Amino acid sequence: MSTPQGPTLRELAVQALSSTMRGYDLLAPKFDLTPYRTPDRVLEAAADALRPLGPFGRGLDLCCGTGAGTGVLRGLCRERVTGVDFSAGMLGVARATAGTARGPAVDWVRADARALPFTGAFDLAVSFGAFGHFLPAERPGLFDQVYAALRPGGLFAFPVGAPPAVGSRAYWSLLGFDLAMRARNALRRPPFVMYYRTFPLAGVVDDLVGAGFGVRLLPLEEFGRRPDGSPRARLVVAARG
Repeated sequence: MSTPQGPTLRELAVQALSSTMRGYDLLAPKFDLTPYRTPDRVLEAAADALRPLGPFGRGLDLCCGTGAGTGVLRGLCRERVTGVDFSAGMLGVARATAGTARGPAVDWVRADARALPFTGAFDLAVSFGAFGHFLPAERPGLFDQVYAALRPGGLFAFPVGAPPAVGSRAYWSLLGFDLAMRARNALRRPPFVMYYRTFPLAGVVDDLVGAGFGVRLLPLEEFGRRPDGSPRARLVVAARG
């Protein structure tokens, strides 16, 4: 749930009935007061897993939103960091809140992740909480864009949680949300693309490999393990050849 200072139910409804871009422009001023912002615990776990793989020079925060992941990069990169997002509203908040935090300077770039204006520019790219905004058919092209933006040997990293157990409360909640979004997008244009169940780990790894990445999965032990012994969360680390 949002905090009392967060968006009202009416504001969230207006957002959901807008296009994806317009919806985030509207939500931007209160986004960090919602549960949609990636929790600090996830950001810190990803940073801890990436630190031994450095050092890194230049970093890219893909679909940076209000800049939570950009803060991770500023703690890992020595040269410069770039946050890219298609929402002018989210970038505006990111600029305003970045302030004088420690770390390298940050460039904020408005661009669509499916058409990145970079070639061979970065040593590390990260993304947090954005992949539900891309349909499965868009993943190969998205990963091709990130591959092109990285220098040889550069890393693309993002956390992925284990899917909830079939029949659990979380399972039905996510399924219900996705079905509601499909109904909304069937009845109203432009669409608002946001789904929770369209980013399965196996398919994601296949698409990364297809784009030319070498992939490894690092367990994020801070989140524990499931009854079958598998991690509740992993960091996907894809290396450009």
